[in-house]
Parts: sequence; C-alpha cells; structure tokens
Amino acid sequence: MREKETITATANYSKRTFTIRRYYNGKLFAKYRTLPMTMKEFEEYDMCTEGDWKDFLKGQDYYAVKINY
Repeated sequence: MREKETITATANYSKRTFTIRRYYNGKLFAKYRTLPMTMKEFEEYDMCTEGDWKDFLKGQDYYAVKINY
C-alpha cells in the first residue's frame, strides 16, 4: 500500500497565524505554526492550496508544535 500524505491549514485570524497539520495515511504526523504575518501576507496565505503549504514548509517561517514518529 502506498503512503499518502495530506496537509491541512487552519487560520487563526486574531493572531494572523496558521496551524499546519501533516497526515500520513490519515494519522497526524506533525503540527506546525507559522510566525505572525502582516495582514497582507495573511490574506494571501488564506488562499493557499495543499501544494502551496507543502512548498511553504520548505522555508523557515514556521516552528514545530508537535511531531509524532
């Protein structure tokens, strides 16, 4: 069976951050949080797709909240 990765992002409008969750085969693998953003950045990221978030995780503008191995 091939492993499937999915990514979801939940917005926190008051703090202008996103919580990004990575799942493997439906089980939570890792949770990250973005650094606070400007209003313009936040509005742009609010439209991101799963692929956009995968690319975002290649950068350094976030920190790990929880990682399950």
